[in-house]
Amino acid sequence: MVFDVLEPEDPVDDFVAVDLADQAATAEALEQALGGRTITRLVNNVGAVRPALLEDAALDDFDYLMALNVRSAIQCTKALAPGMRAAGFGRIVNVSSRSVRGKELRTNYAATKAALIGLTRTWALELGGDGITVNCICPGPTATELYVEANPPDSPRTRAALAAIPAGRIGTPEDMAHTIAFFLDERSSFVTGQAIMVCGGSSLGNRESYAPS
Repeated sequence: MVFDVLEPEDPVDDFVAVDLADQAATAEALEQALGGRTITRLVNNVGAVRPALLEDAALDDFDYLMALNVRSAIQCTKALAPGMRAAGFGRIVNVSSRSVRGKELRTNYAATKAALIGLTRTWALELGGDGITVNCICPGPTATELYVEANPPDSPRTRAALAAIPAGRIGTPEDMAHTIAFFLDERSSFVTGQAIMVCGGSSLGNRESYAPS
């Protein structure tokens, strides 16, 4: 399988490209990234969808998505948590999905993204006493390159998705980054174990059902 690696546009201290579905490669990348230092902020933001109706949902796809979307989050957090505990400070943000509220063609994907919410609540309880917060965002439709490629603007499915968003627009990567930045902020120490929908209100239901008769 070939992955496109998006190099960061802005300079960073270190950039390590890795296939997070590969446990051994992820362990090696974590060792390289840590390099004897402490990392106190972590965003578990990874995912593949592999959409399919229930009858067509492949169990091999489920295993792959669990490894990529969930196991990698556990592995990365396990690697960084000891340093955060020692520092008495940490910020962890998991990126789930609005699809946990229900979405067609998402049996395997929604299951893995729902698991991240459970991890968020569990880790918040386990790590809170050491000054570490753990929160989660659940993005709605977001105009990433992959989303735009898979959802052409003139597609009936895309138009239906837009019609269901009370904010009247598709989300942007900046919308997600702004919310993540709030959770990562040192001043957000009293917010933990939360999962927030960043979805333009689409998690409220189809806005047509609330239209005046």
